Order: sequence, then C-alpha cells, then structure tokens
Amino acid sequence: MNADQRPMNRFIAHFVMAVAVLIGGGSLLLFAVFLTIGPIHLIRIDLSVNRILLWDALLSFIFFIQHSAMVRSGFRGRIALLIPPHFYRSFYAIASGIALTTTVLLWIPSPTILYRLEGPFRLMLRALTLLSVAGFWWGVRSLKHFDTFGVSAVKTYLKGREPWPSRFALAGPYLWVRHPLYFFTLVIIWSAPEGSLDRLLFNVLWTLWILLGSYLEEKDLVAEFGDSYRQYQRRLPMLIPWRLPDRKTAKSH
Repeated sequence: MNADQRPMNRFIAHFVMAVAVLIGGGSLLLFAVFLTIGPIHLIRIDLSVNRILLWDALLSFIFFIQHSAMVRSGFRGRIALLIPPHFYRSFYAIASGIALTTTVLLWIPSPTILYRLEGPFRLMLRALTLLSVAGFWWGVRSLKHFDTFGVSAVKTYLKGREPWPSRFALAGPYLWVRHPLYFFTLVIIWSAPEGSLDRLLFNVLWTLWILLGSYLEEKDLVAEFGDSYRQYQRRLPMLIPWRLPDRKTAKSH
C-alpha cells in the first residue's frame, strides 16, 4: 500500500466497519423484537392463509441460503478474489443483516391464533426468554475473539498485524454444551407465550435450519481442529445441556 492509497483505504475500511455494525446490529435488534413481541407487519396484503405461509417460508429460505452459503469455507475461497479476507466477516455481517432485516420487515402474520397463554404461565415463559437472552450474551462473551461484525479483523489489518489464529479454547456455557448459542436461540424461539400459524411455521423451519447448521458446522470444526474437537464431541452433548460437564473438559481447556 503506497502513501497515496493509505488514506482512501482507511476511509473505506472505517466505512465498511460502520455499515457492518449499523446493519448487522440493527437487524439483530429487529429480530429480537420479532421473537419477543411479534411481527412488525410492515406490509399488509390481502392473501389467503396458505399464500401467507408460502411467502413467509420463502423469506426464511432466502435467509437460510444466504447465511449458510457465506459461512462455508468453500464459498469464502471462491469469493476471495472479490472480497479481501480482512473484509469478509464485515461483508458477511452486512449481507446477513440485509437478509434478516428483509425477513423481519416483510414477514406477514397469519390471522389464525393457535394459543395465547396468560397469567403465571405467560410470566414464566417471559422469564425463560430473558434468561435465554442472558445466556446467549454469556456465550458470546465467552468467545473472547468472536468478531460479530468483522470489526476486529479490519482493525488488525489497519494496524498491519496478522489476524488472530484460530484457537480451540472453551469457557462459560461451552463447558456444558457444544453449541450454546444455538441452544439459547431455540429456547427463545419456542418460549413465546402466543402462537399463531405463521409463528409455528417459523419455529419449525428455523429449528430444522439450526439442527442442519449445527451438523454442518461440526464438520467444519472437525476439519479445522481435528482430534481436539472429536474429543470434545465425545464429552459434551451438541445442543441440549442434559448433563454436567466432566472434569476432563473443564481442565483440558
């Protein structure tokens, strides 16, 4: 990088970081509203129930395809000529944020209500949701080098340093279950005190996608960390923390 290019490259880098945080973070806030309060219902179209469900399913699949494709190592390799490695996670956050925002804003609720819990049961489910949100944050904080919006990677590049090497280190809820973020997301999804037909569709589709994503992610982690991750697989459950962590897991990591 020569002296003339440096100011422009720094401007582009800071612009990309800002957009990633704005779009990525904003989409997560919208998604939290969607899960806890309900659809925003930005568009109002007079459709039959079947067409509403078909439309909502299509929105979900658009997000699934974008999110799952860009996270695969093969896709990253093919697009490396277009997006430099230090920018990839930020562009991933931007693309995922756009796809998630589109899903949330264009989601059409179904008029068919399956259940609505009131009284102590509603309070219990709300408390479970809050605990799961706290657990999700605990899991994110446990990943010390987890770069949600790609900001750390870009800053490391601007400082002329090498990126952090991948490290298999466990802490917090990762000593209880291999995919705690997925577990807490599932609890949040299913702990809504109200259930409409479109929400049931959402719950089923996103649960299946999380299960498939967990399986594919496990293959990537085994390829990256080898026997260390295989031992981790044998010691802890994948999604449901149904047993206490053994001492070997806690001591070895």
